[in-house]
Amino acid sequence: MPRSMQKYFVAIVPPGEVQVQAQEIKEAVREKYNAKHALKSPAHVTLKMPFVWNEHKEDKLFGLLRAFFKERGPFPVEFKGIGRFGRRIMYARVHGGDALVEMQEAFRHYCRRELKLNEELSDKAYTPHVTLVYSDLKKNFFDECWAMLKERGFYGNMEVQQVALLKKENYRWQVLEMIDLGNSQG
Repeated sequence: MPRSMQKYFVAIVPPGEVQVQAQEIKEAVREKYNAKHALKSPAHVTLKMPFVWNEHKEDKLFGLLRAFFKERGPFPVEFKGIGRFGRRIMYARVHGGDALVEMQEAFRHYCRRELKLNEELSDKAYTPHVTLVYSDLKKNFFDECWAMLKERGFYGNMEVQQVALLKKENYRWQVLEMIDLGNSQG
């Protein structure tokens, strides 16, 4: 990959208590089971999976993202409970109602049409979630870790007023730009 091509993704990055709660769980999993991959990004609800973009054209990307999200209004999401994808990933369940699903679907089409990005399977089969444990957890610890997370639970809510563009830098995902939704003030 040429130096100017970098990895990005678009997500809802919860503020405050939800972020703290996720971070505490990720750190507890790292300390107890040495699974640390989830610590490479802030807690987030992915809207567009990682994609490659020319770093020299970031301003164009910002403009395209702002143009899409200014047409979307703020909406509430609730974080409630723990789920999993097979025996690989554990996550906090995200309930955003029709507003979240409709926004992600419209964004998926926008990314394909305007940003010329490929659609990933996970873009089409969208399951909003906040990943807490990745597949770097050793299989023999899965059941114990799952029981710990189920007992602990995960709860919170927020009004989504912004989305984040994240960029991979030094093997970690950093928030590069926060983009306001519609008429929200952020």
